[in-house]
Amino acid sequence: MLKIFDHLPDGLLEARAEDLKDRLGGPALVHLPGRRDAPLFTSVLLHGNETAGLEAVQRLLKKYAADGLPRALSIFVGNVEAAHHRVRRLEGQPDYNRVWPGCADAGTPEHAMMRQVVDEMVARRVFASIDVHNNTGLNPHYACVNRLDDAFFHLATLFSRTVVYFTTPTGVQSAAFAQVCPAVTVECGQSGQARSVEHALEYLDACLHLSEVPCHPLASRDLDLFHTVAMVKVPPGVSFSFDDRETDLLFDADLDHLNFRELAAGTLLGRLRPGSPARLQAWDNSGRDAGSQYFRYHDNEIRLTRPMMPSMLTLDERVIRQDCLCYLMQRLSPTASEETRVAGS
Repeated sequence: MLKIFDHLPDGLLEARAEDLKDRLGGPALVHLPGRRDAPLFTSVLLHGNETAGLEAVQRLLKKYAADGLPRALSIFVGNVEAAHHRVRRLEGQPDYNRVWPGCADAGTPEHAMMRQVVDEMVARRVFASIDVHNNTGLNPHYACVNRLDDAFFHLATLFSRTVVYFTTPTGVQSAAFAQVCPAVTVECGQSGQARSVEHALEYLDACLHLSEVPCHPLASRDLDLFHTVAMVKVPPGVSFSFDDRETDLLFDADLDHLNFRELAAGTLLGRLRPGSPARLQAWDNSGRDAGSQYFRYHDNEIRLTRPMMPSMLTLDERVIRQDCLCYLMQRLSPTASEETRVAGS
């Protein structure tokens, strides 16, 4: 599946995301030289409707077209099929950010392709990895890490002081690269916003100019760290809506305004259709449905049982079906050990 280039493919700098299927012929890994040899790796369009990474890379390469890049850069352009249709992924496709080394399943051509990408970058002694995303709800720009490590914190806070540590879902790009180099995911707000592209561009440019990733401890005042403890899903077969009272679950039309707000126990999240047995799932980091620990149902209302901070709440019903309703997070001390925190999650 993978197309590999050691030069800039013709037309890449001008192409729209929906044109890349024809321009590249499939997912592509592009290696470009720079004044420092160890390459920065970045992945874009792992989800076909998240275009900030592509647009930022295009602007970055135009900026350095005359003088050359300050560091070698390797770019993985992911789900061009989905981008052609302007969707996260096509029905029947795996999620391109769930098939990297480290996931439970490994039987598709996409799994093999991501293994090939990682092997290529290990052979090139990758310097650091940046996975660029947009999201569909109202969220601040933030970074995600998969290791509680000072180098990872430094790389993340170069983008935002708001950092999310997560260990599930598995099979994500940043977790695969965390085994070989400092790696972060950056969430750049919603697609189509100029600031999303500008922020991604500024960040990638800054990373290209790093001579090394600092590894000394980061001052706690410079970091707001949160830990994802559960992924909330609407079960298959349960109907939901943001405006139809006849569905099993009715959520508020402004639900995504709750993202990155520390909510008190008892906060109202939605309502049940009278008589419906529907329940939200909340998959914890051990793979168990812990929904009863986080939600209570009384008088047809769905409320939190404990203080929580949601992220990535979205009103996009297709994304909710393909991925999740949201993640639940708790504040975490940067000095907590990874082993201790995971054991207590």
